[in-house]
Amino acid sequence: MGAALIIPVTLAPVPLQAADQTYHDKGHNDDHQWNNNEDKAYRAWGKENHRKYVPFAKLKENEQQNYWGWRHEHSDAVLKINIP
Repeated sequence: MGAALIIPVTLAPVPLQAADQTYHDKGHNDDHQWNNNEDKAYRAWGKENHRKYVPFAKLKENEQQNYWGWRHEHSDAVLKINIP
């Protein structure tokens, strides 16, 4: 009986972590791995552009591409994002 209670928990799907996502930048024809540094950069972009926070994955395609264009002009060093 105890095993019956454990099985549903062990079969529950693990939510996708942001670091597990890769995005394609059509304008620069490259891929970007989403990680903590990318999230910090995205938040800086949002602040600079006076946007309310919306998870990147929920942005429309053209908004994502606008972000990648901005990102190519703003390296981690420019944004002062620590690289471990």
